[in-house]
Order: sequence, then C-alpha cells, then structure tokens
Amino acid sequence: MPNRTGPLVVALLYDGLCTFEFGIAAEIFGLPRPEMGPGWYRFASCAVDEGPMRAHGGFVIMADHGPEMLQKADIVVVPGWKAADIPVPDALCRQLRAAHEGGARLASICSGAFVLAATGLLSGGVATTHWRYADKLRAHYPEIEVDDSSLYREHNRIYTSAGSAAGIDLMIEIIRQDFGATAANSVARRLVMPAHRMGGQAQFLERPVALREGLEITPLLENVRANLAVSWSVERMAGECRMSVRTFLRRFSEATGQTPGDWLVAERVGEAQRLLCQGQANMEAVALASGFGSSHTLRHHFRKRLGISPSEYRMRFITEQPNGR
Repeated sequence: MPNRTGPLVVALLYDGLCTFEFGIAAEIFGLPRPEMGPGWYRFASCAVDEGPMRAHGGFVIMADHGPEMLQKADIVVVPGWKAADIPVPDALCRQLRAAHEGGARLASICSGAFVLAATGLLSGGVATTHWRYADKLRAHYPEIEVDDSSLYREHNRIYTSAGSAAGIDLMIEIIRQDFGATAANSVARRLVMPAHRMGGQAQFLERPVALREGLEITPLLENVRANLAVSWSVERMAGECRMSVRTFLRRFSEATGQTPGDWLVAERVGEAQRLLCQGQANMEAVALASGFGSSHTLRHHFRKRLGISPSEYRMRFITEQPNGR
C-alpha cells in the first residue's frame, strides 16, 4: 500500500466477484491522489473465499490479503454478492460484526446489502438495494425497513446503496463526510460524474424521465419547462394542446407515466434545485422563479420529494471554499 496515513478502506473479494462494483471501490479509494495529501485513503482487498476466485468477465483473481485485514479496516466495502439466495458464511458475518464493533464503517453496493443484512447489524434500521432485489431483501429480513426509492441510506455507521452506479454516489458521499465538499467534487470531476446526486435522508433522482413524449404533448412539455413561473392548470394545459380535459389527461399519462400535477411539481422542484446551486437568491425569489409562488410552498414540496429543506440542500451542494473541510 502507498505510504499514507489516512483511513484504511478494505474491499471484499469472493468467488463470483461483481467486477464492476469492486472496480468502483478500487477506483475511488485505491487510485493515487497526491493532491489530497498523505492523509488520503489507503486501500486493500481481502479474500473471504479460498483462491483462486472467479470474477465476472471470465477471469480469475488472487488476493494479497485474507479476512484478517477486516480488523484493521476503517471502512469495509462489500462490492455486491454472489446472489440474493446464496447464504452469507457465518465466519464472514462474525468478522464484519467485529470490525463494526471496533469502529469500522461498513458499506455495500447493490446486492452487497444482503451481506450486511446477514450480520444482524441492520435490524431495526433502514437499508436500500437495487430495486430488483428489494422484495427479496424484505422477505429475507423483515426486521429491516427496505427503502427502494433512495440511492443510498445510512444506519448506525452502515451504508447501503442501490444499483452499481449508486455505489459511486455513496463512495463520493463518504469522501464528502471525511474530507469535505471540495475533495468530493474533485474526485467526482475526475470520474466525470455529477457531485449532486448524494444528499440527506432520501436521495431521489432529481427529475423523472418521461416514458414517451408523444408528438402532441411534447410542445406543451417544452413550453411549461420554459415558463414554470406561469400558473398551469389542467384546463390551460389541455387548451394548449387543443384537447378536451379527459383526452388530455389520458394522453399526458401515456406520454409521461404521471399526472400533470405530479409532473409539474417534479419539474418545479428540479428548477428550484438548479437555482439553489446557482447563487444566493433568497427563498422567495427561488420560489417565484420556479413557480411555487411562496417559500412556504417551496419548502413543503422540496422536503416531501427530497427529504431535506431548500436551505439544507443549498448548504450541502454549493462547493465549499478552498480553506473549507
């Protein structure tokens, strides 16, 4: 390992390794980043199965370390798991519990949540995983509240994340917690990733993607997005499309998968997010520009959709000053 003094991140290796998920941990915590100084992360991997081990992609891996490294770790990353129905070895559960009791943080990517759930450390807490595995996680571990709407969740120094790309969001958030927004944004830039998909208690995707923008609806959607401060009733939208309200509601649902009201609120919240990160406009000005009319209404919808207030969002996502940490 490089001559560093920072937190030791240990990623698990196992037979049937999820290669991409392991690569996320190695890329974010294992690459040399001399600009971060000697206090930056140290990185190691450890095998929990006898080697050689197979990895997704048709190659074989050997580990430099065994599970004894877990007791030295400050952060343990579980990069996926073999399958939701494959039991987690008791020995691995004991080692992870001991690492956590010793002060280590535990983090999983995608199906790795099943490993952390098997330790019992998530009982009574909230966790997330890929939406494909959410029902199985609920069925196997009913004592855990499974939140399949979030990119990642934290409970008692245990982090879980959704699909593979959400693991990047989680790792960047861990950097933010350890080294501040400037360091997190720097790593995100090197990854050519946005640094804005992490957040507070619920990290929802910022703007829903339309299922199909039909030719009749598309001009309206573009017009509304360009004029969010305008009062848009269903009747006005239908009139813009030269449709009856009944026909408009049906076509809108077919095109976006949402009601006009839900779609409009999501667009306005997205615009408010953009304005909050752009400058120091007061909340009333942001509320008016995004179409909410008042800061009270803005706060209501913002907290309902994102789990944090507009002011908390601004504080979290505006890059810190160079001397900040």
